[in-house]
Parts: sequence; structure tokens; C-alpha cells
Amino acid sequence: MKEQLFILLQKILPQHLISRIVGAFAQSTHPVIKNQFISWFVARYNVDMSQAKEEDPSSYESFNAFFTRALKDDARPIDVNSGLVFPADGAISQLGDINKGRIFQAKGRDFSLSAILGGDSRLVDKFENGRFATIYLSPRDYHRVHMPISGKLIETIYIPGDLYSVNQTTAENIDGLFARNERLVVIFDTEAGPMAMILVGAMIVAGIETPWGGQVCPIGKALQKQHYSASSKEDIFIEKGQEMGRFKLGSTVVLLFAEDAINWKEHLFPQMPTVLGEAMADQNTVKDPL
Repeated sequence: MKEQLFILLQKILPQHLISRIVGAFAQSTHPVIKNQFISWFVARYNVDMSQAKEEDPSSYESFNAFFTRALKDDARPIDVNSGLVFPADGAISQLGDINKGRIFQAKGRDFSLSAILGGDSRLVDKFENGRFATIYLSPRDYHRVHMPISGKLIETIYIPGDLYSVNQTTAENIDGLFARNERLVVIFDTEAGPMAMILVGAMIVAGIETPWGGQVCPIGKALQKQHYSASSKEDIFIEKGQEMGRFKLGSTVVLLFAEDAINWKEHLFPQMPTVLGEAMADQNTVKDPL
């Protein structure tokens, strides 16, 4: 009954309006507003501030600054012996193979590769029969997303959509959850071939940012593409372990790789906690570079 009520509220509430109102509070620099918001959040979600570069919650200029806080330099060492590492703290929602253009979401539910990529048939061909991983970032997690493998930025695709919450309950009850929410698809060329990192927005997510473009969500109501390989004066190349984006409030990262490009580590399983920088996969010989 509780789950049914939660899903019903997700469907009838004005998702974007609520998210923008909360976003305005989260951006406030007023000491009373931001300090009370941050203090409540730290206590509610048992946030470990000892790993933050700035440990004093009241020192952050806004809730958003606190939420996207940097960690100490040695807090997340990058496994140099692993081909690919986890891009974020969180938990594995699902991982496996892309089967006949479908990506597994939860028991009895999946979504199409084409839908999550905004219907771009060229990209669908790149990842057809490839491999995927979905990583959920809870509210208490570190909310910067880093590169699992070094890569050159090729293009970004902003896709407008819904703002359902993303968690186990919604994954199990809402069809095509990750392919219907607002998201930013980022395509990289890597030693393991093409890689898509998809930053999925959610209820109360006030923005998605990248180091090269600043805040890219919310933008508006139209799909927008930006190509970098030909239009940039200098290539944007991000090393393994470096930051590639951040969420203002929690959400999900979906990773896509080409067929036979990588092999997931054998010890991985759904709902397993992830730690940024720890071993995630081994890469195979590149077969289809961009």
C-alpha cells in the first residue's frame, strides 16, 4: 500500500515545479536557510563529513555547494591496475548485457537502448549487444561523477523528460524509468571503444553540471545536441578518475559500452555498494572505435 501511494504521488505531483522550488532553496546563501537545510540533511542521512575537503557543514555557501562538496584528495584512490573503475559512490542497480536493444531495469521491466539515447540510430548501432551498468546515488553519497576510463569527449545530448524519483521502488514499478526522465547523454571515445555516460535527473534534482559546460540541466523542453570532436579548438580529454559531472541532489548514472568491449568483474552483483575508484571491469581489444 505504501509503495502504491508513493508511485501515485509521483504521477500526480508537478514534478518540475517541485524540483525548481526546492532548487531555489538549495541555491540560497542566506545563513539561516542554508545552515538549517544542511544540518537537517546531515542528521537525516547520516552524512560522513570526515571525508569532505571542508568538514564544517556551515562553511558551505549554499546547500548545493554542500551537496556537491569535494572529498579530500586521498579519500578515493583510483585502482590503476583495473581497466575500468566505478565512476561514483552508490550502489549497482543492475548490470549486464544489452539484449536485442533492451536494457534490464528491474524484475519484469526493461527499456529500449534507442529510447535512452534519444532515438539516435547511429549511437544505437554503436552499443547494440553491448554491456550496461546502472549505478544509483543515494542522498548520503558523494555526488560527483568521475571517469571510469580515460576518454575524449565526442558529444552531449540533453533529453528533456519526466522527473520521477529514482530508487528501487520506482525502478520496480515505473516502466522505462531511466529512458523517460530528463537526462544528459555524454559520449566518449576511449581505449575500450565508445562509452556513453548518461546522467539521469530525478525529482528534486535542481541541476546536472559538467566541468566543460557548467549547468546543462535544466535547459528547456527541446532535445539538444552538442558535438565536440570537430567544433572544438582543443580536444576535451578527461583522464580516468577525473570528474566528468555532478548532480545537485541524487540520481543515477547509466554506463553503456560496445559489444565485447569490456567484461564486468565477476564479484559484482545488483544492489552491491560501489566506491568511486574501485575495480569495475576489464577492457578487451577495441573493435569499433569512434
